[in-house]
Amino acid sequence: MFELFQVLLLLGCLILLGVKVECLKGSWSFSYLAPSCRAESVSIAEYGGVGDGTTVNTEAFRRAIDHLSEFSEKGGGQLYIPPGRWLTGSFNLTNHFTLYLHKEAVILGSQDLEDWPLIPPLPSYGRGRDAAGPRYSSLINGYNLTDVVITGDNGTIDGQGAIWWQKFHQKKLKYTRGYLVELMYSTDIKISNLTFLNSPAWNLHPVYSSNILIQYVTILAPLDSPNTDGIDPDSCSYVRIEDCYVVSGDDIVAIKSGWDEYGISFGMPSQHIYIRRLVGISPTSAIIALGSEMSGGIQDVRAEDIYAINSEAGIRIKTSPGRGGFVKDIFVNRMTMVNMKWAFTMTGSYGSHPDNKYNPNALPAVERISYSNIVATNVSVAGKLEGIAKAPFKDICLTNVTITMAAKAKKYPWNCTYIHGLSDTVYPQPCSLLEEKPAEGDSFCASRHELHTREENSLQQCSYSIRH
Repeated sequence: MFELFQVLLLLGCLILLGVKVECLKGSWSFSYLAPSCRAESVSIAEYGGVGDGTTVNTEAFRRAIDHLSEFSEKGGGQLYIPPGRWLTGSFNLTNHFTLYLHKEAVILGSQDLEDWPLIPPLPSYGRGRDAAGPRYSSLINGYNLTDVVITGDNGTIDGQGAIWWQKFHQKKLKYTRGYLVELMYSTDIKISNLTFLNSPAWNLHPVYSSNILIQYVTILAPLDSPNTDGIDPDSCSYVRIEDCYVVSGDDIVAIKSGWDEYGISFGMPSQHIYIRRLVGISPTSAIIALGSEMSGGIQDVRAEDIYAINSEAGIRIKTSPGRGGFVKDIFVNRMTMVNMKWAFTMTGSYGSHPDNKYNPNALPAVERISYSNIVATNVSVAGKLEGIAKAPFKDICLTNVTITMAAKAKKYPWNCTYIHGLSDTVYPQPCSLLEEKPAEGDSFCASRHELHTREENSLQQCSYSIRH
């Protein structure tokens, strides 16, 4: 059933985006809808690339992108990846640039760690996430860029992460693992119509960036792979994630904004984020997670039409004393869950600090959290909602929630401490801390205000012909 859903999702997205690819004699011709077309388009093969799965093509990627960077102010450039298996180490993108993968193209991450150069830790984290000090670069990187598109007709980017997972479990990695895609300090980003496989750690990591669209993406990783989050907007604004299918060993979508004192000092929130039509499977983590690294703040998030299957938690807020920051104005509407450990979790004691310099009195504020029109079946625990004694989570509101408990569910479906909130038409009956009544004249829940968005760019048909 789920495989059929995935196939239909991918076919549908190609039709909607108008992708057309055909092989003409001596050339590949293709077209698709995009905010802007590129003046120069070249194939990786023109720059010495060999798609045999064994030749390392890092220099070919570098030479091709260096050439296309000359067109950044002259209509932009596009790098076409034809059918083949293109092994490479880390490479950097450029401005006004499109990376386009043919449906039979596979970009493979090198399994030689030397091909993933070390880079400084993120300033909002103060150190690598796995270990102190620097971190490995990601497979595909971008810094201070404008107008970047990573797309195709469902080509594949495979990080070949097994060697990284093995070394991580064996504690043989001195530095933090890289990701499949990391774009920093960038704006006008589109990632679509691709399959991402086997990332060493997080898959898609836009950070300190804005105006981001991620759509029609499939992300797959083994269910026991460590920290293979699907999509992690980190200190980002104006983000849309839609029509994606993710199977992961960690959170499906995790919204972040920095770690303890480093995130507080950097002070860049994640905000104005819209997630819709997301399907996810994560037996060890959440479909939508907020935190735990949230010290710069998370606000103005809406998720709608979400489908969670065989997962640990539907929606999870995780924070801790020392984090500071806030999680507020979160609205989840129309979510279906099947075979879950928890429907909802919130924890104020997550722990996990970068060092011993954090301030334990830096308490996070969690407020105005609204979940409505939720249906969940075969659930072990309806809600485990644990705030902080000195900073209770407040204005939690549940409306029209129906949870069918599993045959061997826990005795008490709700576990609530240090929270305050409201509920209406919720089954099974929630804990008493969620049964407060609004003051006379007040609305039952915080109103779901209009999400702050930017105008979508109009799309145009872009057609190209690449010699082969």
